[in-house]
Amino acid sequence: MVYLIKIRLTFKPALERRGRWNKNEIHNRSNQYNPWHTSQGFFFIMKEKAKVLDQEALIRSITRIAHEILEKNKGTSGLCLIGIRNRGVYIAKRLAASIKQIEGKDVPVGALDITLYRDDLALAQGKAIVRKTEIDFDINEQNVILVDDVLYTGRTIRSALDALGDFGRPRSIQLAVLVDRGHRELPIRADYAGKNIPTARNESVEVHLAEVDGKDEVVIVEKES
Repeated sequence: MVYLIKIRLTFKPALERRGRWNKNEIHNRSNQYNPWHTSQGFFFIMKEKAKVLDQEALIRSITRIAHEILEKNKGTSGLCLIGIRNRGVYIAKRLAASIKQIEGKDVPVGALDITLYRDDLALAQGKAIVRKTEIDFDINEQNVILVDDVLYTGRTIRSALDALGDFGRPRSIQLAVLVDRGHRELPIRADYAGKNIPTARNESVEVHLAEVDGKDEVVIVEKES
């Protein structure tokens, strides 16, 4: 499968952290990857290298994480889930549904936007898109499960921890991710991971969810040479 990826110049620091932009490749190896540029930004052709989770495996991973969360926290008492926008929110909702199926109890779910807490916000040149944070429950003295799709350098999670600090002082914050692809730049680790995937920095891990993309899968893509 081939993907057309558009990269906006104003967001290259954030894309660089997630593995979708490498400035050394752009400047030193641009002929090899042959990007083209328009007024809207750079475009790359990305090809699928490997599918690491299909629909069934993805669902099993979420179910397993739900069981692990319940085991570690000894049930649902004082438990809440907060997903990092965008796909982290959908994964958090699925975890909550799985927990309810296992325990028969509802767990509150919130959505966290980290845009204003990014360490590259000053470089966004006024182009940052701020989405709504929705946490309509008290997180003080709660066990917060922070949920994201892919754990990479750890900078997104650092921003999320800063953002959560404005909402209260949880008893604990635990991190659940669907994929851990390594290459950490900060001392951050996942408490729960659906799958650990060794990757190269010039590769990108794409999580596709039915709620957003019409299908459930995780694939590794790379620039087409």
